[in-house]
Amino acid sequence: MSLPLIDRDHIYFLLFVAYVCGERSGIIAEDSFPMGESLSGTSKLDITMEKKLVEETLNQLRAKNATEEAITSTMKELGMQRARLYGWPNTYVFTKAMGEMVLGYYREILPLVIIRPTIITSTYKEPFPGWIESLRTLDSVVIGYGKGKVKCLPANPNTIIDLIPADMVVNAMIVAMVANANQHSSDPIIYHVGSSRRNAIKLSNIRDFGYPYFTKNPLTDKKGKAIKVRKFIMLDKWSKFRRYMAIRYQLPLKGLKLMNSVLFQYYKGITTDSDRKLKLVMRLAELYKPYMFFEGIFDDTNSERLRMTMRESKLEVDAFNFDPNCIDWEDYMMNIHIPGLVTYVVR
Repeated sequence: MSLPLIDRDHIYFLLFVAYVCGERSGIIAEDSFPMGESLSGTSKLDITMEKKLVEETLNQLRAKNATEEAITSTMKELGMQRARLYGWPNTYVFTKAMGEMVLGYYREILPLVIIRPTIITSTYKEPFPGWIESLRTLDSVVIGYGKGKVKCLPANPNTIIDLIPADMVVNAMIVAMVANANQHSSDPIIYHVGSSRRNAIKLSNIRDFGYPYFTKNPLTDKKGKAIKVRKFIMLDKWSKFRRYMAIRYQLPLKGLKLMNSVLFQYYKGITTDSDRKLKLVMRLAELYKPYMFFEGIFDDTNSERLRMTMRESKLEVDAFNFDPNCIDWEDYMMNIHIPGLVTYVVR
């Protein structure tokens, strides 16, 4: 393995994601990944072989003149298969974990600090409250609900969903840079930047915030008509969700499609729209399933030490705040985050 242009005189800061832990439960420590670690314990992960498999599959598809759509679909499915083989729930966290392994491989010659934020949300204060550029993770569900497209998901209402505002992540990075400027340790320092350990928020809280917000501030459809929302349904088992969707949506849609074929596509618009909404919900459910039933709490001992060092050094604590304890989740969601999504993303 080779890593070009390594400068041993500078410390390298990498931003990863806390959910590289996979679907572990309990207190998740700020530990690094040894090269080749597999969460499933079935076989050792060989990153070089994984890269080769991806390249060979891609070359085979191109040799067969597969369409771009077919290539994209096949490669996504391959990524999910490989991720699950080694114990990660999706390609995103799988590749993040491999990235950490590669960097850890060079830890003796590459001074390294790894920042692992949890689910990043809109800004708490800087540059102004609620700023966000795109929908991230849970936000797709929130806005899908506000648009009337997502009415239920498989989720445990008591699951702690670890959120952290974007500016707090930036502040943590800045403070970590100052604190570790003279680091000479060969071991990478890892910081979990999240809220589950010190100021937890549950999925049931998100549900309870969304209904009154979109009832009072409804989104509008293409015709400018206000979209009415009902209380969001959370089904605490995947089997319950599949059964609910089959009875409530899939069976009626099959009946409508049958009528449509008999009546010369009279209901084509309705069936197309319903089919699209159904696929959206199923796709979101599958994608976010690992997070909706997550049973882990991210230990942030290193981050707390960083906060303590900042206080003891009498740095500008307010200017570089990344303490989740100060967040009032109801106020933040109702008056900052959801309005930010509506203002800067939806519109």
